[in-house]
Amino acid sequence: MDFKQSLRLQQKLQQTLAITPQLQQALKLLQLNHIELVEQIQNEILENPTLEEVPGSAQADGTTQATVSQSAEAHDTAEQSNGTTTNDVDWNQVLENMGDQGFRGERGSSGMDELPPIETNVTGSDSLAEHLEWQLQMQCCTDRERSAARLIIHNLDEKGWLPVPLSEIVEENNEAAETDEERIDLEDVESALLIVLQLDPVGCGARDLVDCLLNQAKFHFPEDPFLPEILKHHLGDIEKRNYAGIGRALGLQEEDVVEYHRMIKAFEPWPGRNYTGSEPQYISPDVYVFKVGDEWQVVQNEDGLPKLRVSRYYQHVLQGKDSTRAERDYIKERLSSADFLLKSIWRRQDTIGKVMKSILRRQENFFDRGPDFLKPMVLKDVAEEVGVHESTVSRVTSNKYVQCPQGLFELKYFFNNGVNAVHGEQVAAEAVKRRIKKLIAAEDASAPLSDDQVVSLLKRENVDIARRTVAKYREAMGILPSSKRRNLC
Repeated sequence: MDFKQSLRLQQKLQQTLAITPQLQQALKLLQLNHIELVEQIQNEILENPTLEEVPGSAQADGTTQATVSQSAEAHDTAEQSNGTTTNDVDWNQVLENMGDQGFRGERGSSGMDELPPIETNVTGSDSLAEHLEWQLQMQCCTDRERSAARLIIHNLDEKGWLPVPLSEIVEENNEAAETDEERIDLEDVESALLIVLQLDPVGCGARDLVDCLLNQAKFHFPEDPFLPEILKHHLGDIEKRNYAGIGRALGLQEEDVVEYHRMIKAFEPWPGRNYTGSEPQYISPDVYVFKVGDEWQVVQNEDGLPKLRVSRYYQHVLQGKDSTRAERDYIKERLSSADFLLKSIWRRQDTIGKVMKSILRRQENFFDRGPDFLKPMVLKDVAEEVGVHESTVSRVTSNKYVQCPQGLFELKYFFNNGVNAVHGEQVAAEAVKRRIKKLIAAEDASAPLSDDQVVSLLKRENVDIARRTVAKYREAMGILPSSKRRNLC
């Protein structure tokens, strides 16, 4: 078969969405929470010389609205496409209109007094390795045992267990050793492991759960003959509360087995959990909701948010005759970027305010009466009311928080699928989870509620839900099944 190849020109008309750098910046600003926004604005001030922070930014309410509207009117002549701005802008007129006025989002106050940054009151804690090495310094042992103990300590996982075989520790150390004095053998590592196992927290260096609990049992109850037997051979029966079976196997009374269970519950299965070294995450609310009289008010958090303006210096440079064409082009490009940033911040604040007001209108029972009265709501509901795309609502509500009389909540918390009610409207899934949690918290500890019993109780409360859904919600909240919730006799 012959195939003929040829080159030819073909015209094609199609629409595409160009994600320009400016549009990417606008989307990024929309996704940032309050702390990230403050940091981003500070970075923009450093990178764009035409932007500067107004000294003593606190001004009366209404300044922002006037400033932004003037800026918007001054830029109506700027043609925009997907967030891009042409260079056919009379920047001299823009600078005159803006003057000393700057930008800041809708004015609001959190009602908080000026306090030093929380970082000044936070101190770091030792890691598990540092904590163990500090104790190791006071142990009587040979240099090789001390060296081997350090290797063990730095091979522990986040639980405090040792997942690496001792032979592997010996091999890796000896491969890196430069002198005979630095080499160790298996006996050194085994002796070092015994030392580590006795350090605080007890159980660090264990190979698995049983090994960890056994070491704590030997440390706290060295004379007890039954506790090690229960941990080695009957841990599964303890989990199932099969006290009678354990008693028959070991010749113990059932109440004695129950007491052993209490002792085991006092042990720490993951001795390294308190030394994970994870950094605390601080949350600053993006929005405050509070009631004034009979009216709910939405106020955006502006703590630390600088008020921006265009530098007067660059106004003079742009108007001056001594500047070169390249300098004027650069200043115009920077001014265009600054203008788009101010607009993007204003749009972000405006969109967040509208979304929060929509949530408030739809979830007013929540703000009045608490989480038990949360209603089903999806992104589409708010998007249609605000007049934006669902993806915009998703960006606005991600990683942003509202402080209200009920507590601090992520905006996504208010979006819930509905669970059918026996009579009337649907009930929010989050509200159903809270009801399940309350029912289990109030149950008889000696006869905990089964999932089927929870289903029956919820139906009395007008919630029509399947048993498997109750089980799914219970597991999501970290609640054990009824067979494992039975209280010790």
